[in-house]
Amino acid sequence: MKKEYREAIDGSPVIAAVKNFESLEKALACESRIIFILFGDICNISDIAAKVKGAGKLAVVHIDLITGLASKEIAVDFIHQCTDADGIISAKPALVKYATKLSLFTVLRFFVIDSLALSNIEKQLQSVKPDVVEVLPLLMPRILTRICSISHVPVISGGLISEKEDVDTMLSAGASCISSTSENIWPIQEKSLSYD
Repeated sequence: MKKEYREAIDGSPVIAAVKNFESLEKALACESRIIFILFGDICNISDIAAKVKGAGKLAVVHIDLITGLASKEIAVDFIHQCTDADGIISAKPALVKYATKLSLFTVLRFFVIDSLALSNIEKQLQSVKPDVVEVLPLLMPRILTRICSISHVPVISGGLISEKEDVDTMLSAGASCISSTSENIWPIQEKSLSYD
């Protein structure tokens, strides 16, 4: 992982995840060094990524959520060649693997819904080799601790995290950082577990 990405993860206990233009504007003003872009289409994703980069932040596009992009390698090529995005998020291992070859920052997203999904994480980590993994929904500290123990890359916890106590719990369980669309926790930018 590039030093710039590692420092951004280490320096951003809460990553602002944006789902519309209103939340994008708020995220541009927050202290998070990374913004996860969870919305857009092929006509505006370049402008959205440029806004994030213009604010001095890392732009990471959730490629699976961009309207008009197919779940194929050409979508990764489009993000790489036609936007200023630093990287992608995807639940599709093949897209993450391809993005890694293009030197994009990669986030492999997992949905932990049962024990089969949990066992799949270790297998995918060995074959795909993303820069980080994001695990959702994860308000289960014991499971997060287990995932962190098998992961050789930083683990981001996301999904349903909306309170300071949730952030504290997930960081204590081993998460490198949290991703959230809840604007009220974006200001938490110190890894100290005391926020008051």
